[in-house]
Amino acid sequence: MRWRYVLHIIGALVACVGMTMALPLAWGVYYGDGTVWPLAESLGITVVSGTLLFLIFRDPASSRTAMTHREGMAIVALGWFAAGAFGGLPFYLGGTFNSVADCVFESLSGFSTTGASVLTDIEAVPRGILFWRSLTHWLGGMGIIVLSLAILPFLGVGGMQLYRAEVPGPAPDKLKPRIKDTAMTLWKVYLVFSAVQTVLLVLGGMDLFDALCHTFGTMATGGFSTRNASVAAYDSVYIDGVITVFMLIAGVNFSLHYLLLKGKPSAMLKNPEFRAFAVMVLLFVTVLTAAVYSAGDYETVGQSVRYTAFQVASILTTTGYATADYEMWPGIAQAVLVFCMFVGGCAGSTAGGMKVMRIMLVCKHSYQELFRLIHPRSVSRVKMGHVAVQDDVLRGVWGFFVLWLGLFVLAAFGVAASGVDVVTSFAAALACIGNIGPGIGGVGPMDNYAWLPDAAKWALTVCMVLGRLEIYTVIVLFVPEFWRK
Repeated sequence: MRWRYVLHIIGALVACVGMTMALPLAWGVYYGDGTVWPLAESLGITVVSGTLLFLIFRDPASSRTAMTHREGMAIVALGWFAAGAFGGLPFYLGGTFNSVADCVFESLSGFSTTGASVLTDIEAVPRGILFWRSLTHWLGGMGIIVLSLAILPFLGVGGMQLYRAEVPGPAPDKLKPRIKDTAMTLWKVYLVFSAVQTVLLVLGGMDLFDALCHTFGTMATGGFSTRNASVAAYDSVYIDGVITVFMLIAGVNFSLHYLLLKGKPSAMLKNPEFRAFAVMVLLFVTVLTAAVYSAGDYETVGQSVRYTAFQVASILTTTGYATADYEMWPGIAQAVLVFCMFVGGCAGSTAGGMKVMRIMLVCKHSYQELFRLIHPRSVSRVKMGHVAVQDDVLRGVWGFFVLWLGLFVLAAFGVAASGVDVVTSFAAALACIGNIGPGIGGVGPMDNYAWLPDAAKWALTVCMVLGRLEIYTVIVLFVPEFWRK
């Protein structure tokens, strides 16, 4: 492990994070809300710290040697924690929070696109800080590392190892021969959808600031809002509809969006994971609509569809926006939403959760084992579409599945040990490791995480990073063999 090389690249990443603070600084200047100096100081500290790391640990000899798999994993995991630490500076210097735990929690909740918040009065926070809070979502959505891959090649670093460690999903698609081109392709698609949604929200009555912030939260499937009541504050069928559509878009593999924009819609329609995702959405919306309408929660079927479709899209894609208090809905509706928290979106999307592809592979492989019990001499392979899935991918999926569930339970017990009730403990652990944000109990859609003890917040902060980097990238740092030559 070349630690000089690792810290050299992390320094470049930290400097890039610092430079993005210029955007909320501009909003602070525009609104004159008193955030200019805190944001300027945060920008300066972050850029200088990153630049010093980059220069001090620069080793010309290392740049001529290919990055190893272990180095790529270390850069991604440590880079995310570094981004979260420096990302908390605006909250601390701006006086938003007095607790370091709160600052880091809010920052990593943004970068990990979880959307769990410790803010009790969002609308009282200066707009410069709110913009930074939402911008962390957008940067984390496609990944700070993938963004930086478009810049780092000019500094003499880069590599497929970073891409494999960062992009969500069991088998990331390499869209272009060069990793820099892949990163740029993903970000162009991301930018196009972000621009379109921003325009649509402005046409719906939002001002540009709110439209950008809610677009950042939607495309990154994050969920930070500028209103205390989240999207429900606007009480607009049009805005609900736009955000619902774009949440679903963000929950689909961005490789498919790229092919769609290239004039190949059949690639999306033929994709088995996309078809399963679409069926789930339709099925869950139908079940929830029938449940809430029959329970008399809404007067018309149209209203029922409006609110249930929004919440299914929000929870299944792990965005976390809310237009209704789903804890007041019938038990079956809440059960469906909790199931959605486990599933998540598609592989290769900005959504969290286990991912639809993994759920499909686990089900297919389980059925294959049952089939072999009945037909022990049969020869069959697990397939996605018409493509046979390699055994190493299946092993990785099962390993992830077990680790995900095990860490979820461990985190839930850890939160409970800090004095939190059992329902809230399990809900908070699920909401954070699945990068969802709101859960049930004391962290429901109308509540937040501010009241939790600091010990619980630190545990959940680690869960958010574990979920965002899909377990392996972080947990491998604690395996002794990782550090041996």
